[in-house]
This record gives sequence, structure tokens and C-alpha cells, in this order.
Amino acid sequence: MKILAFGDIFGQKWRTLVARYAPELRRQYAPDLMIANTENLTQGKWPVPSHLEELEALGFQVFTGGNHTFAHMTELRPYIDRSDSPQIRALNYFEHPNYPVPGRGYRIVQTGKGRALVISLLGATFMGDDVDNAFIAIDRLLSRLELEGEKFEAIVVDYHRETTSEIALMTEYLRGRVSLIYGTHTHVQTNDERIIGGYTGTITDIGATGSLDSAIGATYGSFMPSALTGVRFFGSKMEPDLGPGVVCALYAEVVNGVCVAIEKIRIIEPVE
Repeated sequence: MKILAFGDIFGQKWRTLVARYAPELRRQYAPDLMIANTENLTQGKWPVPSHLEELEALGFQVFTGGNHTFAHMTELRPYIDRSDSPQIRALNYFEHPNYPVPGRGYRIVQTGKGRALVISLLGATFMGDDVDNAFIAIDRLLSRLELEGEKFEAIVVDYHRETTSEIALMTEYLRGRVSLIYGTHTHVQTNDERIIGGYTGTITDIGATGSLDSAIGATYGSFMPSALTGVRFFGSKMEPDLGPGVVCALYAEVVNGVCVAIEKIRIIEPVE
């Protein structure tokens, strides 16, 4: 199974960049499964259905989440609550029968090369969200699916976290149990893609598709006053018209659950 995964896609201009390069990458890599992290898709803070549908039209089958997924629930809830929704949210929110969390934390996709299980996890360190232990949450899910006799050609995990140590520990914890685990959220592509234990492909962070010359997607000027004064009422401009843009993605190939190839992708938009 060939997998093409995109890190955080940031805002309107960079959705346009994905629309420009995704068809070319599909021709080059011929993926059976396409995944994108969409928590920054709309104005840098959330996804809305119309923008998710744009990505569906490009061939994406699963959208993973993060700490901003629920920031605009009025529009998103009917979409994410669909039983066949491509958009998933973090698996490790606390579950309570009286207050069901919208959506699901995983999605099973039938591809031409077999079934794939895609899981979204949210880190706890410096993220601000009160979430369940991600290690225990994924243990519960994998154990339950195994007991139910579920079989998958590939198991893919998007771990949306702040620190590098979190994904390093999770990668070691899931070594030999998942096919591919990658980090999102920091918007910086790392240079450590590899296959561990001859089984599990990993990279600390795929990186973001957004403005290369920015402060995590916003203009430098919009964050500089807060950085210099400590006062946070200065507003940030989350949709800067900055160039060049960068497309960050990850290609992996999985055979019988085992990652046999992994390659990071980084395309810098030419400056006109």
C-alpha cells in the first residue's frame, strides 16, 4: 500500500498550493491512501466542510485532527458526525455517556491494496487540552480491534503534539505494532525519517503546507509585539499573503503491515 500524508495545511492560500501540487504528487507516487491534517485548514484554526470537500475532490480519503479541530463546531459537527466522515478527531478525548465527543478518533478505509486503519492522537504537554493518556487510549483501541478480528494492510498514526520526546516515546511504544507514525503540529519538517525495528516508519514532524517565511503561519509583525511585551491582546494575522509557500508531505510504502519505504517531500513554491 502506498501512502501519501500531508502535515498541517494552513489557510486559504495554502489550500490553493495543495490543489496545485497534489495532482502532480498523485501522478508521481500513485498513492492508494491520501491523508491530510486539517486542523489549520480554515483561517489557520479549524476546518469547515466546504474546504474539506475541496480536499476530497483532490483524492484525500482521511483528515486527521488536532487541538483546533473543534474551534468552529457550528458548521463542522454535521460533517464530522457522519458515520462515513473522512474527518476524524483525536482518539484520546475522555468519553462520557452524557456528553459524547463529536466524531471518531480513527477511520478504517478500504483501498485497492487492502484495508487501512488511520488513528489521530493528541499530545498533552503544552497543548492546553485536557485529554486522556494517548498511550493507554491507543492500546485500548488496538486491543479491541484485535479481539474483534480486524485485520489491516496498514496502520497509520498521526500524533499531534508539541514535544519531540512525546513522539519518540510513542514511536518506541508502537514499534512493530503500527506501520507508520508521524508527528504534526510544530509546522517544521524534521530530517529523521526512518524505519525502526525493520517494521515501523516514522518521522518526528511532517511539517506544514503554508508560508515558509512566517511565525507558524502568521506574519512576524503580528506576533512580535506580544513576544517583546508579554501582552497577548495584539492580534495575529493568520492568513498572510507571504511567499514563498512550502508543501510538506510524507510518502511511505507498506507491505503486509510492514513499512518498506519512507520519503519526506518538500516543495518550495517559486517566487514570481
